[in-house]
Amino acid sequence: MRLLPWAGADGKACYLSTDDPGSLLSRLADDIEAAQLSSAEQVLAGARAVLHDPKAGERAVRFALTRVVESLGDVLRIAVSRGGDNR
Repeated sequence: MRLLPWAGADGKACYLSTDDPGSLLSRLADDIEAAQLSSAEQVLAGARAVLHDPKAGERAVRFALTRVVESLGDVLRIAVSRGGDNR
């Protein structure tokens, strides 16, 4: 079972049951995960810039933190889907 990088309509996790890593849904999940990781890199760079800017106001810091939290959630979901959940 593969944890997919999106939630269902009810907000619950979605799983894919297939032995074919080349299936349409597997490839779509791979593409979305790649986009999420790329986005996380950009978010991290932006957040670092905000943190290094002594003139950054509360709104900029809150916006950056909100995006970082979203990206971290995506990255953790990807890590879990690849067997990285060692809780």
